[in-house]
Amino acid sequence: MKRILHTALFICATVTGFSAHALEGETIEELRAVQLYSQDALIDMINANTHLDKVVADRCQLVQDIEARANVLKVPAYQFLWGDMLAWGVCVDAEPARGIGYMEDAANQGLPAALEQLGRYYAKGTLVQQDKSRAVVYLREAAALKNLKAQIHLVELFLDGYGSPYDYEDAYHWLYNSVTNDKKQHQKIASYLARLEKLMHPKAVREAKRPLDS
Repeated sequence: MKRILHTALFICATVTGFSAHALEGETIEELRAVQLYSQDALIDMINANTHLDKVVADRCQLVQDIEARANVLKVPAYQFLWGDMLAWGVCVDAEPARGIGYMEDAANQGLPAALEQLGRYYAKGTLVQQDKSRAVVYLREAAALKNLKAQIHLVELFLDGYGSPYDYEDAYHWLYNSVTNDKKQHQKIASYLARLEKLMHPKAVREAKRPLDS
């Protein structure tokens, strides 16, 4: 009976694009089919930091699908999600080293969230050995791709004396042109810009205040 149930579920998932993995003791009536996340929807969840919560809320039914899209299709957002799940043991056994590896794969494909998270991890020494110089490299790449969190973290490192002064103008330029409706974040950005400005030549500041893509 179990084999028939799993076969029926597999065929349903293949035809409809839904995933419905039976948990022990569940009947068909008790199962809730879960649709696999689109790339755009997953990126939105990652940017809002709700991606792991979503996997848990879906009762870990998509683990095999997520792994397949990370391993076989090598979709950057799924590589990042699978890496995060492995790093922190969400719905799978924790394997931090493998998790970081998948995050690096996503970062190498240019996923801003992966670049930002790796930069933050190296800056703080989370899971990896603290390496501020490596953090700057990751955060600079993410900042150039308009990741606001990375732009803020990058300037924080510059203000703490890390990184190269040659990069100050770009960092100021990106953060100066950032947009946020968070009042506290807006105040933080203004404060960081004022502090960074003191470390820059007036001409560099003027150049940095140009509009984006100009």
